[in-house]
Amino acid sequence: MGTEQVEQETGEVPAEPDGPGRAGLAALGRLGIVVAVLAAAAVGVLVTTRVSTPAPGETTTDIPALSVKAADVAPGSTAPANATVSGAPVVHQKQETGPDLLSVWAGKVSDVTGIPARALVAYGNAELALREDQPRCRISWATLAGIGRIESNHGQYGGAVLQANGYPSKPIVGVPLDGSGGVRAIPDTDHGRLDGDPNHDRAVGPMQFIPSTWAKWGGGYDPQQIDAAALAAAKYLCAGGRDMSTPAGWWQGVLSYNNSVDYAQKVFGLADSYARAAQVVKVS
Repeated sequence: MGTEQVEQETGEVPAEPDGPGRAGLAALGRLGIVVAVLAAAAVGVLVTTRVSTPAPGETTTDIPALSVKAADVAPGSTAPANATVSGAPVVHQKQETGPDLLSVWAGKVSDVTGIPARALVAYGNAELALREDQPRCRISWATLAGIGRIESNHGQYGGAVLQANGYPSKPIVGVPLDGSGGVRAIPDTDHGRLDGDPNHDRAVGPMQFIPSTWAKWGGGYDPQQIDAAALAAAKYLCAGGRDMSTPAGWWQGVLSYNNSVDYAQKVFGLADSYARAAQVVKVS
């Protein structure tokens, strides 16, 4: 896909694939319905305030991935099991009383997968937004959840707690990409604004975007906020008209996120298990 890749040992997100300039989070403009849903559920909405500069942190991507077993599946041979966010009505319809359907779905899926419900709201949110904006991509929340698990344990790395507003209780910032320890050297591109490092870039947030990639796909939002990060990841995976429901499209997308077969096999195993577990969930 013509991307710059970062070694798998870091789990860092590579530079952007060929795709539409700043269209990475163009769907955020379409998320009025989603924001309304989230607000109704009191789970927080996409925060559009100024990004605050975090302090450089410890390694945030290699540790969550260590305990994940790579699936024994050949690249391109199949895609993970199918799972959707309980159908299109979840985002478009809101119950007159009680929690919104997206949050109900997230709570039930959390029970069978162990994924924090607030993270599931973000992953499901992104699938629903892409269903509106790029219906041919057919990205699944389960794939986003697989990536989120490997990159930051769903925004919980290093003892962080994913809060109702979608932010981890402390910023998630990766190791400096300075060429040491097998990582690729990436000089600073954001003057430390996102990662707190004026010398080298670091991956940031629950989905571990490097600043140069976030500049293209982040739409001016904060990469620490999981709704924004999940949506940017979905747009990134769907770049170039990719169909993430097909074996070829799925593997191409995940390998564009991190060009490592072992990484993609780990995401596959997680996405497949999440989807299969969630197939029993019904929201009415």
